[in-house]
Amino acid sequence: MDSNAERPLGIWSATALVVGSMIGSGVFLLPASLAPYGAASLLGWGITLCGAMFLALTFARLARQWPQTGGPYAYARNAFGDFPGFMIAWSYWISMWCANAAIAVAFAGSIGAIFPAATSTPVRSAACALGALWVCSAINLFGVRQAGRMQLLTTVLKLVPLLLFGGIAIWFVDGSAYRPFNPTDLPLPIAVHATVALTLWALLGLEAATVPAGAVADPDRTIPRATVLGTLLAGIATILACTAVLGVLPASVLKTSAAPMADAAGLLWGHGAAIGMATLAAVSCFGALNGWVLLSAQLPMAAARDRLFPAAFCRLDARGTPFIGIVLSSGLASALVIANYSRSLVQLFTFSILLSTAATLLPYVASSAAWLRRGNGTGRVVAVLALAFSLYALFGIGAEPLLWGGALVAAGLPLYVWQRQRSRRKS
Repeated sequence: MDSNAERPLGIWSATALVVGSMIGSGVFLLPASLAPYGAASLLGWGITLCGAMFLALTFARLARQWPQTGGPYAYARNAFGDFPGFMIAWSYWISMWCANAAIAVAFAGSIGAIFPAATSTPVRSAACALGALWVCSAINLFGVRQAGRMQLLTTVLKLVPLLLFGGIAIWFVDGSAYRPFNPTDLPLPIAVHATVALTLWALLGLEAATVPAGAVADPDRTIPRATVLGTLLAGIATILACTAVLGVLPASVLKTSAAPMADAAGLLWGHGAAIGMATLAAVSCFGALNGWVLLSAQLPMAAARDRLFPAAFCRLDARGTPFIGIVLSSGLASALVIANYSRSLVQLFTFSILLSTAATLLPYVASSAAWLRRGNGTGRVVAVLALAFSLYALFGIGAEPLLWGGALVAAGLPLYVWQRQRSRRKS
C-alpha cells in the first residue's frame, strides 16, 4: 500500500481504533472485579494510567522509527531477530483472541441487564457472547474500511456519554464507600499490585493504531498522534467512570454485578437510566470487539508475510481482507467462551482478562526493550519507565493466568520450528 487512497485509516479512524479498543468491556464490568480491593484500587488506577502514558509515548516513538504493520511484533523482530519476533507475535495474537472472548462475555452481561431472559442460564449467556463475536467477524470480513467506519461510529457513541456519566455521577459519590481503604487481608502494596493487573485490562489497546500500520494514511505522523491522544482520552473517561461506580454502589452489590455501571445509573436515576447505561455498555463492547477482531487478523498477516506464521494468514479475499486470521481468531475465542461457560459472567470475565493481560504484557516488555536497544535520545528514559511498569504489572497477574499464559506461549514453539524448516526447504 503506497498511496493514501489504499490506506483507509486516517487520523480520526486511527484515534477511534485506539479509544475504541481501550474503552470496551473493562470500564463497564471491571468495577465488579475490583470490588474486593475497595478504594485501594484507586492507587492501582493512578499507577496504571501513568504506566499507560509511558507506554503510549514509547509506542509513538517506535511508530515513527518503524511504521510497519504488526506493531509490537514488528518492533521486537527489528530489534532482536526472528525468534523473539515470533514469540511476541504469538503471545500478542493469543492476547487478542482472549480479549475477544472477554469482551464478548461483557457484551452478554450488558444485554442481560436489558433483557434478563437472554442471559438467564450459562448456555444463553454463552450464545449471546458468541453471537456478538461472529457479527463483528462478519463486519470485518467486508473489509478494513468498513471496520474502520464502524469503529469511528461506535467510539463516538460511547465516549461522549461515558464522559458525561462519570462527570455527573462523581458528585453523587458516598465517601463511606471508600472505607476501609484496603478491605482485603493483604498488605496495601500487594493489594495495589493486584489491582494494577486488573486495571491495565481497561487500558489495553493503547498500541492498537500501530498494528495495522500498512492501512494507516501517513503512518509516521498519524500513528504517534492517534496513540497518545487516544490513550489520554480513554484513560480519563475510564478512570472517572469506574471511580464513580465504586463510590455509588455498595460493595456487596458490586462484587456480584454483571453490569455494575448500569446498576449504578439505576440506583442514581432509576430504571430508565439503568437501561440506557446497559445499552451504552453493549455499544461500547460491540465497538471494542469490532476493533480487536480487526487487529487479530492484521497481526498474524504481518508475521506470515515475514514467513514466521503460516502463509495462509496473509491470504486476502476479493475485498483485501485477511479472512483466515479473522475466522481462526474468532474460532479460538469461541472455544474459550464455550470451555468456561459454566462459570459466572464475572468469574469468566476476570479469568479471561487476566489471561489476555498476561499475554499482552510480553509484547509491552519487548517493545520497551526494543527502543532501549535501537532507539536514542530522551525517549530512553520514558522507555525505561514503560519497561519497569510492564514488568511490575506482569508479576501482579497471579499464578493461574501466568501458568496458562506460559503454556499457550510455549505451544507456539512447534509452529516456529515447523515454519523455519519449511522456509529452509523452500530456500
